Amino acid sequence: MPPAPVAASPERLPAASFADAAAAVARLEQIYERGTAFLRERFAEYLGGRPPAARARAFYPYVRVAIGTHARLDSRLAYGFVAGPGVYETTVTRPDLFRRYLLEQIGLLLRNHGVPVEIGESGEPIPVHFAYKHDINIETEALRRDGGAGLPPLRDHFDAPDLSAMDDAIVNGTRATPPGAPQPLALFGAARIDYSLHRLRHYTGTDPVHFQNFVIFTNYQFYVDAFAAIGRARMAAGDADYTAFVEPGDVVTRPGPAAPDAPNGSAPPRLPQMPALHLVAPGDSGITMINIGAGPSNARTMTDHVAVLRPHAWLMLGHCAGLRNTQKLGDYVLAHGYVREDHVLDQDLPLWVPIPALAEMQVALERAVEDVTGLKGFDLKRVMRTGTVASVDNRNWELSDHGAVIRRMSQSRAVALDMESAVIAANGMRCRVPYGTLLCVSDKPLHGEIKLAGMADRFYRQRVQQHLEIGVKAMETLRKQERERLLSRKLRSFAEVAFQ
Repeated sequence: MPPAPVAASPERLPAASFADAAAAVARLEQIYERGTAFLRERFAEYLGGRPPAARARAFYPYVRVAIGTHARLDSRLAYGFVAGPGVYETTVTRPDLFRRYLLEQIGLLLRNHGVPVEIGESGEPIPVHFAYKHDINIETEALRRDGGAGLPPLRDHFDAPDLSAMDDAIVNGTRATPPGAPQPLALFGAARIDYSLHRLRHYTGTDPVHFQNFVIFTNYQFYVDAFAAIGRARMAAGDADYTAFVEPGDVVTRPGPAAPDAPNGSAPPRLPQMPALHLVAPGDSGITMINIGAGPSNARTMTDHVAVLRPHAWLMLGHCAGLRNTQKLGDYVLAHGYVREDHVLDQDLPLWVPIPALAEMQVALERAVEDVTGLKGFDLKRVMRTGTVASVDNRNWELSDHGAVIRRMSQSRAVALDMESAVIAANGMRCRVPYGTLLCVSDKPLHGEIKLAGMADRFYRQRVQQHLEIGVKAMETLRKQERERLLSRKLRSFAEVAFQ
């Protein structure tokens, strides 16, 4: 059998050291754009009936730093430094999208360790699918020849996504680095990030470039509709804090009167599975809202993908079953603990891992409830209770053994029950993203107040707007805080990667 042809790649750029973050990111962009352009050109030839004679291959760029001292850094730091001597490395994708993040993270390494970073081409191939920022089929439809009939197998000529290179071993703390190999520098490698970027566009109907650093998850479209009304109203009023409002299909509204020739997207014929809206602010410091729908699986799916964008905080705003007789429909529940009976993260984050309340999130949420309701101190207890939230994976839990349910809820001191909150909090803990939960009691099944259609519709009209105003106000409070305070040491392990 003749030997396989050697892969065809652009001429490799030599690795170089940089003591300036901007220059380092510029080299990352050069390597990435050069490699992905090469793959797109070869793929266009392939679709035109001229497959490459050898496998077309390009490689992700990497960031590497070598530390040779045990010198202790400022103990107040939460990120931006490595745990000890050694070589640390991560592959990088979409430096155009992550430019601000990379400038900050590389700049912190340079400042905290006083050594240059090395930028070069890694040995990890870029899958041809990820050489396109959008779906490869959409991007290349116009180039297809006879619908692709008669073309040789794609994998004979290009690298395809490899799931073995996309695991969450670093996030889960289970990665075993071989002797002599570099230690991880970031929680997610390039291919894992690319995978999530494409999933985000698919699920939410918006380009990842629009996602903001403060994310609100909800389980009802009512909240998304109310957020859309807020976004459009702020644009019409020319709100100086925000620069755009983005809806599914990348439909962009700018502050003030709409320009007739302003670039815009196109509303999709039907809503995506988990629609996202973005109230855009300078530096991506605005608010993104995503309707994850019902269930813990959806909650995990979306938080797994949003996590690669390294948001500053995320929050669950949704409805719950009130478990105490003293609660009323429309009361709020500020979660300070979670009972995890949803099971979707049990293998990656064991149940014995505590999911603590985060002071910065709790204070912002409580103050937002005070500001919006006008109630303070002891009077706030009229409409809000702080306590444990239980999350389950069975929407019809009311039909199960009531004795067992009541016993578990009593032993855990739970005051509310839903399906998503514990997953969002637990995945925040796992992915080092500050998390919080503020729920609204929409039914009390243990006390005969079950959710019926007419009651639910009336409740939603009365409570959704106020609940959402509280969530938005809390996020606007958090965005004014110092990032180092919000992204604190509480979410970091004792042997942590340098990048936030």
